[in-house]
Amino acid sequence: MLFNSYQFLLFFPIVTLIYFVIPKKIKHIWLLVASYYFYMCWNALYVILLLFTTAVTFLFGILMDRIEHKEWPAKKITKHKKWYVAGSFVLNLAVLFYFKYTNFAIETLNSLLATIHVNLTINKFDILLPVGISFFTFQALSYTMDLYRGEIYAEKNFFRYALFVSFFPQLVAGPIERSKNLLKQLATPAKFKFDNLREGLLLMIYGFFLKIVLADRISIFVDTVYGDTQMYGGVYLIVATVLFAFQIYCDFAGYSTIAMGASKILGIQLMENFNAPYLAVSVTDFWRRWHISLSTWFKDYLYIPLGGNRYGKARKHVNKMIVFLASGLWHGAEWSYVIWGGVNGIYQVIGECLMPIRDKLVQVFHLKRETFSHKIYRIIGTFILVDFSWIFFRASNIQQAIDVVKSIFTVYNPWILFDDSLYNCGLGRKDFNVMLISLLILVLMDVFKNRGIKVRLKIMEQEYWFRWFFIVAAITLILIFGIWGNAYEASSFIYFQF
Repeated sequence: MLFNSYQFLLFFPIVTLIYFVIPKKIKHIWLLVASYYFYMCWNALYVILLLFTTAVTFLFGILMDRIEHKEWPAKKITKHKKWYVAGSFVLNLAVLFYFKYTNFAIETLNSLLATIHVNLTINKFDILLPVGISFFTFQALSYTMDLYRGEIYAEKNFFRYALFVSFFPQLVAGPIERSKNLLKQLATPAKFKFDNLREGLLLMIYGFFLKIVLADRISIFVDTVYGDTQMYGGVYLIVATVLFAFQIYCDFAGYSTIAMGASKILGIQLMENFNAPYLAVSVTDFWRRWHISLSTWFKDYLYIPLGGNRYGKARKHVNKMIVFLASGLWHGAEWSYVIWGGVNGIYQVIGECLMPIRDKLVQVFHLKRETFSHKIYRIIGTFILVDFSWIFFRASNIQQAIDVVKSIFTVYNPWILFDDSLYNCGLGRKDFNVMLISLLILVLMDVFKNRGIKVRLKIMEQEYWFRWFFIVAAITLILIFGIWGNAYEASSFIYFQF
């Protein structure tokens, strides 16, 4: 079930109304039923995987809790807990590997065999990737690690824990919530509040704007150009790559924002997943602002266990590269994703190595890092670096990514920016102008967010008539300027494939 579908617009109000009417002690049961129904709308059979992940992590959590109460030496208790953590990770990652990486591993092995002239081809399996499996697997594993570290209590109620793993607003595309935040809120359901309803509704409207008006409109242009890179070369690809940076941002942030809004209405606060990422002043800063729930997951559960920055600069750089390569592989079973992750890791390693030189240049030329002009220079430079890496993310494979890079640097056709050629890439003049105006709104909203101003709260402070006029007007404009498929068919979100 997609957020931007008629089914969800019927499903969510019903779930919400019943949730606030039924007794407190069965609220989590109702949300659990709704969440499993929500997931089963894609493929009912794959709910078994969701249940398996839930049962395994719950069981190992109970075992760790029981070990804590035994009169054993501390080292023995810790040793057993480590085995339980390992068991939880191995079982869940094995399932994730089978569904997501089996064919990737077979393709890689076949390529290696062909390289060394071994006449053997292994057939691939017919496997359909379950939607959201990377998200709910990582969320469940975070509970295992938090429990091992003593940062969360062992949840004894299986149904409440199952809701934590399957909570429908963020089930299939995040944010990847931590047990310290979400599980505790599910244990104490909040009462209905009109302020939560208003704020949640405003969040959902903005999320729908990002997805339906912006991301889906931009995707038409990007898909046209990347669908025929031989015909659309040079500046076409530059424009498409720049627009893809905003497409994936609006698509993913749109989902996260809708999820935050739906949860807010239910009285549950989800973590902020994006914080004006394209206003970052360095690649490191970008990754503090982009897909925050995944970045912090890898930091807490991979980077720090690897040693973080505790064993010298060389080890720190190696750990960062491991994290970013793993992040790239998490996003997709294709080497282009791994390269994308590696490029972003290299950016950060080089940036840290060059920091003394940059500090020296700042002193020599008396530059002022806090000035507006210097920040703009850094924002533009960071965007160019990040946007270049998006080529490997958007391309269907490594070869296409290489072809795109070659075309950008070898095909000279800047006149297409002025002769209306861009209007022949799937978007006519009207839609192209709507896209540009919408991008301006996005930039302004991110500037406000970057300054700590929450526009939705400012709207909520206004008179009653103004609030509802704004909500009705916003919904009307989304309906008018949104991109709709045949018979108003909803388009999927990009991150569903991960």
